[in-house]
Amino acid sequence: MIQAALKLSRVIDAVNDRIGRWSMWLILAMTLLSAGNAVIRKAFDYSSNALLEAQWYMFSAVFLLCAGHALLHNEHIRIDLLSSRYDPRTRAWMELLGTLVFLFPVVGLVLWLGVPYFLNSLRAGDVSANPGGLILWPAKMLLPLGFALLWLQGLSQAIKQIGFLCGASPDPAHKGEEISAEQALIDELRRREQAEAAALQKGAQHG
Repeated sequence: MIQAALKLSRVIDAVNDRIGRWSMWLILAMTLLSAGNAVIRKAFDYSSNALLEAQWYMFSAVFLLCAGHALLHNEHIRIDLLSSRYDPRTRAWMELLGTLVFLFPVVGLVLWLGVPYFLNSLRAGDVSANPGGLILWPAKMLLPLGFALLWLQGLSQAIKQIGFLCGASPDPAHKGEEISAEQALIDELRRREQAEAAALQKGAQHG
C-alpha cells in the first residue's frame, strides 16, 4: 500500500512541477505587458483597462498555480530555528502534523468557500466594472484551482513523510548539497556563537 501511495505522490509531484514551470513563463509575459503598457501610455497617451487587468490576472495565476510547486521544492517561507535542532525523523513528524492539522483544514476551508464563489461568478457571467475590462470568472477560477493543487501537494508531502518514517522513502526535506537561505543563516549564527565562545574562553585563560 505504501508503494502505491508513493507512486501517487510521484504523479502529483510531476503535475505540480510541470504546472509550476509553465506558470513561471507568466512572469516574463507580465513583465513585458507591464513595460508595453507603460511605453504606450507615455508615447501615445493611451491606456487600456483590459491590459491592466490582464497583468493582475497573470500575477494571480503565478501566485496561486505555483503554490503547490513551491511546497514540492520546500520553498515556502518557514522558521527553521526550532525544527533544525531535531533529527530528521522528528522533523518529519512535525511536518506531517503541520500538514494534517494546519494545511489541510485551511486549504479545505478555502476550497469550500472558493468553489461556490467561482461557480456563482461563472453562472452570472461577471464582468469587470471598469470600462473595457475583462470577464472575472477566469480569475476567480484560479482560487479553487490553485488551492486544489496545493492540497494535492500537501497530500503528496504527507505520503512522503509517512514513507520516510516507515523506511520506504528518503527524507522529503533533504535537498542534497543545496542549502536553504534559512539554514545558511542558522549555520552562520552558530559559527559566530562558537567563535565568540572560543574568544571568551581564550581571554579567560590568558587572564
